[in-house]
Amino acid sequence: MAAIRLDNEERRKAIVEAAMPLFARKGFAGTTTKEIAEAARVSEALVFKHFPSKAALYEEILHLGCLGDPALECVNELPPSTASLVQMMRYMVRHFVFDAQEMDASHRLMINSFLEDGEYARLVTDTVMARIYPKFAELLAAAQRAGDLAAAPPTPENAFWFAQHVAAMLAYARLPKDGTVPYRGDAETIVAEAAAFILRGLGIKETVLERHLAAASRGNNGAFNSGERSRA
Repeated sequence: MAAIRLDNEERRKAIVEAAMPLFARKGFAGTTTKEIAEAARVSEALVFKHFPSKAALYEEILHLGCLGDPALECVNELPPSTASLVQMMRYMVRHFVFDAQEMDASHRLMINSFLEDGEYARLVTDTVMARIYPKFAELLAAAQRAGDLAAAPPTPENAFWFAQHVAAMLAYARLPKDGTVPYRGDAETIVAEAAAFILRGLGIKETVLERHLAAASRGNNGAFNSGERSRA
């Protein structure tokens, strides 16, 4: 059977797909270009032809994994309102919790990056800041204008990352096969409680929060209904 010839773009993508699980498992420093070449079934010289450095491979992984996420488009389509802020926080937690298995390699890359030079983590955070934070700031400002905040919100940039950290830690704790944190309740309960925790931290009034979360629990999740999945 004749070998299938790949064009440059296909070969480039194949190298990235071979590198990602290696980086996730062994970290940046622990992965060699020779191992990447062997996993991709190409020569080491061909790896360097497409990527001058391992950092360049990180950038491509970010491009394929983060910029191609349809969730970004769903978030950016939300109208400015308190309801949209509630939807965004619920979806962010749900995305991390329910999609943890699909995002396993990305999460492991982040953790390894924290332990090494942080380059991949910076690439991810820079992209998230550019693509998602502006919508968050818009929705938080809309909630403030509507009088739905009990007090002045935290610094918006910090508030955004505090919220993201809660959702991310939920996912990181679930990376081992049997998890590491004995959360009470099923995944739906965890999503609801974590989202409420974040929203209270943003200053949402309790009466406003209860109203919007009740609507969300009845399935009124707007743009995010089609993307939600249940997993206990």
